[in-house]
Amino acid sequence: MRVPAFPELVSAREDGSLEGPWEVREGSTSRGGASCDLTNRILEVPLGTGILERVVRAHELMHVRVSPSDTRYRALHDVSPRSLECAEELRVNTLLTRLGFATASLKDGSEKSGGLRIASENDWAETLRFLLAVIGTGAERDYLAGIRKAQPTWMAGLRALRKRVLRVLDDVTTHDLGDTGDDGEGVPRGYATTVSVARIVDAAAMAMAPVGPEALRQFRRSLEPGGRRAPSGRFADLHFEPLEGFEHRVRERTQNRRRPSVSGTVMRYPSRLLTDDARRAFVSKRPRGGGVVIVDQSGSMDIDVEELERLLARAPHAVVLGYSHRPGDQGGVANAWVLATRGAVVASPHVGNIGNGVDGPALTWALAQRVGREPVVWVTDGQVTDSNDHPCEALSEECARLVRHHGIAMVRTLEAARTALACHRPFVSSEFGRVGRKLDEIRASGGL
Repeated sequence: MRVPAFPELVSAREDGSLEGPWEVREGSTSRGGASCDLTNRILEVPLGTGILERVVRAHELMHVRVSPSDTRYRALHDVSPRSLECAEELRVNTLLTRLGFATASLKDGSEKSGGLRIASENDWAETLRFLLAVIGTGAERDYLAGIRKAQPTWMAGLRALRKRVLRVLDDVTTHDLGDTGDDGEGVPRGYATTVSVARIVDAAAMAMAPVGPEALRQFRRSLEPGGRRAPSGRFADLHFEPLEGFEHRVRERTQNRRRPSVSGTVMRYPSRLLTDDARRAFVSKRPRGGGVVIVDQSGSMDIDVEELERLLARAPHAVVLGYSHRPGDQGGVANAWVLATRGAVVASPHVGNIGNGVDGPALTWALAQRVGREPVVWVTDGQVTDSNDHPCEALSEECARLVRHHGIAMVRTLEAARTALACHRPFVSSEFGRVGRKLDEIRASGGL
């Protein structure tokens, strides 16, 4: 027996949307076998009379009743679409449970294998997000069993997130949770809860899976309003500010300096075989007035305009990169900006974003700009942090190995960078925070 579905009968939306005829297609109870296309008004649902068919049908009709039809609500710039999607599933399932529907029957048998696959791929972010979609349903237990089999240490973090988002929902009445009226900021009042939950899971997804009591305490605190984000254990991606506002300074073309060398392809000074103890009879060329300078502009560091001018007077064709990451940002704010590039200088240096967050990617980018054997100088205090601005031993070691392998000079000020560009000799020590200490460890072990 097939039961007809009439989404046109769903009423009481305060936003006046979704008016007009719907197309109903027969779907299934398998995950992905039912859907609600609010934009084109297409409803795909199972039409059987069983308990599971009835609940799946009610789930999709609840989307018709409360989910926003305007795509701008589902594309908020500071929240990931996937988090919004899964948080909306949680809101809809919560409403169904409160109305007495048997949401415990919502499962299709694929949840345990799905959880095992996600956890086996070490996808902490998707593990958290999909958990929202199954909380309170029959799928939750099987999904967590799959996660536990592959990543047992993740379970405490998952329980902490579950507890936090359920507290958010418990503080909202059923009426408010399904409210489609405007909240005064352009978002439906009920959907505002979805946005709040999505922001919580986004912050959790950017952190490392907490392992151990202290990490778990940090993770729990990060889920609370105003809590500091937990460590992510990775650098953020570089996001450059557009190259605008540059002053192109006319300067004499950079000349190559020829210097005697102990090796090379041309023996220019054969007499030195007799007169020079080092026998520097060959010639080497070094560019004059170039180099690459990376400037840490985090809270403890910043650009002195006069020092920048003096640096460029010494090396007018240098590339100068400033960087600083806003903790927790996912790409909405630039965290790297070119201050000077081969004779062009920015009129007004960018101010930093408080945190480090992109030290490793900034060094890698700078090395790619290097021409020949140009000197590379890093203006830093050596205190490397992850994308959430937490210190990280592994990331400090990553930067130390880049410094060691590529002969990067570490200095504390732009004034010192002038000297480093001139002498072309790497200089590092344990005085440079965590990176300096890692360098000492690498040197002591004889590693690269």
